[in-house]
Amino acid sequence: MGNLETVQHIYQAFATGDIQTILKLMTDDTDWRFYAAADIPWARSWRGRHGVEQFFKALSEGEAEVFQADEFFVDRDTIVVLGHERVRGRATGRVVEAPWAQVWTLQNGLVSQFREYSDVTPWWG
Repeated sequence: MGNLETVQHIYQAFATGDIQTILKLMTDDTDWRFYAAADIPWARSWRGRHGVEQFFKALSEGEAEVFQADEFFVDRDTIVVLGHERVRGRATGRVVEAPWAQVWTLQNGLVSQFREYSDVTPWWG
């Protein structure tokens, strides 16, 4: 499986809630970062498969009504994905629609780095 196919497979696994498949596609020391307001539980750095698993547990505080990858840009071991989402905060009930950018870096077919840039502050805060 090529790098683009690996990232697309991760999106498919996320859509079905298959976090274990996602974790198998991470390196042991994956560096996973989500950039957003500091009071959002998953907006921080996570390390390794266990850290990524904890990220997805924290992420469950929001309910994705729409999560769509729209464009993929490939440069060897780096995949940049532009997309959009509509998320409802479980605690607040607020809904926000926001574009996002995700940068995936792969090493030997596994994700070694992940960065997401998104502004989900309106529904969280």
